[in-house]
Amino acid sequence: MRYFFFALPLLLCLSACSDNDSTLSTQPKDTPNMTSTSPSAHSKTLKPEAPMAKKVPHEMTIHGDTRIDNYYWLRDDSRTEPEILAHLQAEEDYAQAKLAHTKPLQEALFKELTERLKKDDNSVPIKRNGYWYQRRFEDGQEYAIQVRWADVEEGREQVLFDQNKLAQGQDYFALGDWDVSTDNSLLAYSTDTMSRRIYTIEFKSLDTGAMLPDKLEGTQGSVVWANDNKTLFYIRKDPVTLLGYQVFRHTLGTPQRDDVLVYQEDDKSFYTSIYKSMDHQYIEIFHNSTASTGVSVLPADSPEGEFKRLHPLEDNLEYSVQSLGDQFYIRTNWNAQNFKLMKANTQNIGDKSKWIDAVPHRQDTFLDDFIVFQSHLVLRERLNGQLQIRIIDLTDQSSQTVAFDDPVYMAGFSANEEISSDKIRLYYTSMTTPLSIYDVDLVTAEKELLKRDEILGDFTPSHYQSERIYVEARDGTSVPVSLVYRADRFKQDGANPLYLYAYGSYGSTRDPYFSASVLSLLDRGIIYAIAHVRGGQLLGRPWYDDGKLLNKKNTFNDFVDVTKSLGELKYADPGKIFAVGGSAGGLLMGAVVNQAPELYLGVAAHVPFVDVVTTMLDESIPLTTNEYDEWGNPNDKVYYDYMLSYSPYDQVKAQHYPHLLITTGLHDSQVQYFEPAKWVAKLRDMKTNDNQLLFHINMEAGHGGASGRFQRYHDLALEYAFYFDLLGIEE
Repeated sequence: MRYFFFALPLLLCLSACSDNDSTLSTQPKDTPNMTSTSPSAHSKTLKPEAPMAKKVPHEMTIHGDTRIDNYYWLRDDSRTEPEILAHLQAEEDYAQAKLAHTKPLQEALFKELTERLKKDDNSVPIKRNGYWYQRRFEDGQEYAIQVRWADVEEGREQVLFDQNKLAQGQDYFALGDWDVSTDNSLLAYSTDTMSRRIYTIEFKSLDTGAMLPDKLEGTQGSVVWANDNKTLFYIRKDPVTLLGYQVFRHTLGTPQRDDVLVYQEDDKSFYTSIYKSMDHQYIEIFHNSTASTGVSVLPADSPEGEFKRLHPLEDNLEYSVQSLGDQFYIRTNWNAQNFKLMKANTQNIGDKSKWIDAVPHRQDTFLDDFIVFQSHLVLRERLNGQLQIRIIDLTDQSSQTVAFDDPVYMAGFSANEEISSDKIRLYYTSMTTPLSIYDVDLVTAEKELLKRDEILGDFTPSHYQSERIYVEARDGTSVPVSLVYRADRFKQDGANPLYLYAYGSYGSTRDPYFSASVLSLLDRGIIYAIAHVRGGQLLGRPWYDDGKLLNKKNTFNDFVDVTKSLGELKYADPGKIFAVGGSAGGLLMGAVVNQAPELYLGVAAHVPFVDVVTTMLDESIPLTTNEYDEWGNPNDKVYYDYMLSYSPYDQVKAQHYPHLLITTGLHDSQVQYFEPAKWVAKLRDMKTNDNQLLFHINMEAGHGGASGRFQRYHDLALEYAFYFDLLGIEE
């Protein structure tokens, strides 16, 4: 999936997650022999000139339709072609030159953004199999240190790994996953140093501190121990498509070449992932396509056995499970568009006609997630777009809802490791409340606040106000919008600039949550808003279905209509609106600037998925075949015609475009760098005004941007400086 989580100020890594997602100045037409501008060509020029990519016509014909792609040559899967690298570097040099006058502002913003962060922060300890685990940051360090201590030896801390040491000498570093063996003696962890989300798994003895010789290359990153403390399961990636499709069993002390293939996914429309059940009974392979999911299991005590499918995969049947004794609890959409919870014993799980309701389907409530403890069931539900956490007693079926105060918020399951626990750990945040970690008593539903992120500086929550409004889209649909602003700088008189963000794909919901970075906007009088457009899942599964496939244009129309409404309702100055989206949200940005460029002063499109038709016709490109159920398969003319009608790259035309900041990473594994590179080249050739078109390229990073806790804020400072410069804000 083309998810994107970094270059937006909405960046948030909840404690629930481990360290494991544009324009037109008339200019001379290029000749076929014109080459890209070299980085040094303008070193002595007072006014930088935009790099112009040469045109090399490339014909693509299907369904009797021929498209000419003049910039197809910018694709280099090896990322080594000198001419292409020179062109990309020229674009980066041009962007930096155009923003050079904002360098003092960028430096001030970087300082402002990072000074809000507590430098020596610690996570709330998590109890797992007799040990307490904690992640901590030390002052001045980019990466976390993972430690643990035993219940009987409090104070005697053991360092599992120090990411700062692992990252030494690397231009990029990311920890994928880590896990400790059942007997607590062995550590397995995975790392990526290329930003392609291809991980190497290594092993460490926690008794001696020595690294083991075993090393597993080319993996998806996940590590799952069997209960025998010597067997580990992992997923290997296809080096071309980057799909994880083969599950291997590795025995410690043996070379990777001897690992046993235990499952292979031959259907390229499926993602494959692997987990261990919360009760440690099973190793689970999760099979996931856009419209069909399922689970295969293997008893964790019998790693030499075979994985067995719990229920056959069926088109449009989605299910996931959690085990409790000899029962499986099943979240499914079977006869339940908004999902319901069912249960079955191990003998009946393979026949869904024998599944029985545990929580019946409700038309107005979307069942988002669930956790089963020995005595209680906990549900994460959405009622009219608002999240709620509901606890059900498995003995008498009585239920109660966990109470929260904010009008709109985000809440969910944090780290819950022990099925016998009498408490559930939750995270909670709102647009005015920093990330908070609670333990909630399963019997009384009373909350105990364990930690709330400390925001350094003069942050005072009461200075800010959030709300949710609904605006009417062109087809009469009511679209939710979450907003936050500084109360003393907002009068709803149409004078405020607006930063409007949306994603709108894969059913991914962008709930309203707190971002310390957004304070830099609010404190300068800028309104921050999230448009919950169709294609997400805020209002349940129908909201998603109404924004994908042949309904995809609803996503774009919703965003444009929200933009207009926020101006009409005087939440924003119509001449000072910025639009922002990343990855599939970058597709949204590309579509709206083609449709309604006049609405936006500036647009930031991060790692944007913009060459929709060409990408979805090329099965060698990562994440293509397993997304047909999201976008459609353009080998079918109905989908080809529809996708072509909105594809941002194909629909660039001679018109005025807003100021544009487009970003990518050379090693992006989700949206290949050449999509935005081609888009920028075509925009430069066709746009009819002199608005800025800046292409910021991280030559070391991938889809998530720069690695490290602080380094990524350089990119965010650059983005904010781009906006502030257009608004005339100098500090």
